[in-house]
Amino acid sequence: MSEVQNLLERDGVRLDLDDTVAYVTLCNAAKRNAQTPAVWRALAEAGRLLPGQVRVVVLRAEGVSFSAGLDRRAFTPEGFDGEPSFLDLARGSEPELDATIGVFQEAFTWWRRTDLITVAAVQGHAIGAGFQLALACDLRVCADDAQFAMRETSLGLVPDLTGSKPLVDMVGYARALEICVTGRFVHADEAERIGLANLVVPAAELGDAVADLVSALLAPPRAAVIETKALLSGAADRGEQEQYGAERAAQGRRLRDLVGLGE
Repeated sequence: MSEVQNLLERDGVRLDLDDTVAYVTLCNAAKRNAQTPAVWRALAEAGRLLPGQVRVVVLRAEGVSFSAGLDRRAFTPEGFDGEPSFLDLARGSEPELDATIGVFQEAFTWWRRTDLITVAAVQGHAIGAGFQLALACDLRVCADDAQFAMRETSLGLVPDLTGSKPLVDMVGYARALEICVTGRFVHADEAERIGLANLVVPAAELGDAVADLVSALLAPPRAAVIETKALLSGAADRGEQEQYGAERAAQGRRLRDLVGLGE
């Protein structure tokens, strides 16, 4: 896998494996981990490369910023080396544009797999695509200097990297609308208060806080964690009776497994 890992790192993403924990690191600190289509392909590939024993994935970033968002070269006529600019993409057909954005979104969707618990460790700025990448994870541990902002509307765009639903789910429609349309910064203390951040710690303690959380997440049996995540992640889309039935079915599977009658 080392050759593939080198290719990922060339595009600004590093994948490190430690038994049941994987660490995905944005490693282009010189550009504040600005995102490009190459970064998105690397992130999607990192998800595909995870071995089956991985239970927890930590998303982190080098440097002072988690991610400053989309690299603005996307909006220049020349774009990125070997890549069409977003201006070129806009001139293509609607099906082609839809398919291209769908490929970009693959970097943001695998974090919600029910067999994984994903944790974003956020320091400094998490703007636009960076905000949406943090939202892709199940949990967010933030340094006290973390600042979130959704700046897409200021560019005449919308948040299209799968961040709109989790943002509404976490903070509600009205607050999500206000955050997205104004593009204002949500600082760490507010992020914790409104449910964006699970925990805020001094920047120097971010690594230790994430390590403590990872240990706690690995403590229960994996099958129980998978069933619980599936129950909770689908709860908003189920009615009460459907959710009650899902609970009964999940508990039945767990009880049968505990007595050795599982499949």
